[in-house]
Amino acid sequence: MSLEKENLERQLERILPTVQKPGRYVGGELNQVLKDWNSVETRVALAFPDIYDLGLPNLGLAILYDTLNARNDVLAERVYTPWVDMELAMRSFNLPLYALESHRPIADFDILGITLPYETLYTNTLNLLDLTGIPLFSSERGNEHPLVIAGGHACYNPEPMAPFIDAFAIGEGEELIHDIVDAVQAWKRSGKDRSELLRSLMQIPGVYVPSLYQPEYHLDGTIKAMQKVDPAVPTRIIKRIVATLPPPPTRFIVPSIDVVHNRVAVEIMRGCTRGCRFCHAGMVNRPVRERSVPDILQAIQTSLKNTGYEEIALLSLSSSDYTQIVELVDQISQHASQNHLTISLPSLRIESFSIDLMDKLKGSRQGGFTLAPEAATDRMRSTINKPIATEQLLETARAIYARGWSTIKLYFMIGHPFETLDDVRAIADLCKAVISEGRKVIGGRAKLHAGVSTFVPKPHTPFQWAPCDTPEQIFSKQELLRSELRGPGLKLTWTNPKDTMLEAWLSRGDRRMSQVIYQAWKNGAKFDAWQDQYRFEHWQDAFELVGLDPAFYTHRSRTEDDIFPWDHISPGVRKSYLLGEYKASQAQVLRQDCRTQCFACGILPDFAEVRRENPGDHWMCPEVPKRKKTPALESDAP
Repeated sequence: MSLEKENLERQLERILPTVQKPGRYVGGELNQVLKDWNSVETRVALAFPDIYDLGLPNLGLAILYDTLNARNDVLAERVYTPWVDMELAMRSFNLPLYALESHRPIADFDILGITLPYETLYTNTLNLLDLTGIPLFSSERGNEHPLVIAGGHACYNPEPMAPFIDAFAIGEGEELIHDIVDAVQAWKRSGKDRSELLRSLMQIPGVYVPSLYQPEYHLDGTIKAMQKVDPAVPTRIIKRIVATLPPPPTRFIVPSIDVVHNRVAVEIMRGCTRGCRFCHAGMVNRPVRERSVPDILQAIQTSLKNTGYEEIALLSLSSSDYTQIVELVDQISQHASQNHLTISLPSLRIESFSIDLMDKLKGSRQGGFTLAPEAATDRMRSTINKPIATEQLLETARAIYARGWSTIKLYFMIGHPFETLDDVRAIADLCKAVISEGRKVIGGRAKLHAGVSTFVPKPHTPFQWAPCDTPEQIFSKQELLRSELRGPGLKLTWTNPKDTMLEAWLSRGDRRMSQVIYQAWKNGAKFDAWQDQYRFEHWQDAFELVGLDPAFYTHRSRTEDDIFPWDHISPGVRKSYLLGEYKASQAQVLRQDCRTQCFACGILPDFAEVRRENPGDHWMCPEVPKRKKTPALESDAP
């Protein structure tokens, strides 16, 4: 044991009895992987920049942990952001952030891989870096420091975090992470400068090295161009996609304490064909790929044996669209009833078929049945491309209440483009109609919970040209709902407008936003996703100090010719397609599910060929005529 590690563990013995939930910081859980530090060539620390309770169940991190530790020449360990009490103790004792498996300081690793699924983790990321002793800015790191990489859905607009991250992994990481490890190994053997490592990473498809690009701005603050520092680097970074979903992880780490999800999570399919115009995940996760029923069942059985869990979650963006869903549910429900397991099947469509599926699983009805109509008028449903007839929703609600559920949860969004107060009022009217149906069926036991979030126009979606509602507009819509949705059995929850503003700034920001993030962190911002920790004034002060107007990022409409901060990052879906969908939303034109008709989003032809070569890979997308060029590789000009 090294002296530094021995000292760290002595200090931990003094600190841990003084903090909440010391089990967050000790490691040693069932199924953790602990390898000999000196027996491997490359050491990777996988970080989730929030507390252990949220980070441990994260499936993306679990996938990377599993695939990296399968290599004999690599070890992967975990690190999470300590809660405020533990951070204070660590800073008081000058204790560096360490990995749970080996208790080695993170600064000793070769690679620090940070998962960024959402933007409100940005200040936590800076705090995590600061606790490791690794310089916050990429430009200040030398050969002795770990390579800092980041991946996840928030990285489809990497610019706000560009100065802090050496390289971004754009897209799916199952294969990409191995290419990065191989590049680091080759660089270490070469003995060359760190800058050579960054240039070699830039040659890997799906890797974005922000230091090799420099944004140029117009006088009005909009982006003029993204200039390449080196002509050899790509003009556009195209996301990586795995052609076939690899086997899912089955040795999930069983936590030392209670966490948000104590369960086996199996991704049954990836991607969605629905084309909801507000949905970032639906656009960037294309094309749809499925796992076979035997593969899913085998993964479940192995995972249950390895963990002892009694809950299984079948994950996807639209579970009802899985082509073998009936066979899968039939087989799993038999296994579940025999072994007293709880099965959850999220993301179901609003139809009686979904209730049949849940009924077969015989899950607990205490938690309520969740549906997401998103909008309450036909006009708004056509705008966002989510066609759900009111009568269909009411029919589904009647069936849910009749089959034993006493609570229905309905998720809506306010703030969609072209929305009026009448559209908002319709949400209250629809909720009242739903609970009225419940009272006809089960009387006063019927309950309804309306969760109303506020829409943020996200990058790489048709609504990226739209402005975000102002706080005043949001507040007036929420007041309307609060006044209308009252009475026995009704519950309303909503998003604080200040939270919406933060999400909009960070998701739509350019590289100048990095200085706001840095200043907000210096002001004390961290755990911004936590209501009791978020301090709006820290961000207001940061904008003022940096000299940026927050309204520039939130309330400004974009023109068709605008260059977005994220235009050089391609999810494979063409910008011209997104613009066409935005115009279709203005005209209230509905699009069919793209399984029935191809609308040339840009990603399909590239993968149609893969499907032809691998017909057993459970691809969902239909065959279409081959194009002369692969749209995902085209210029993407509108």
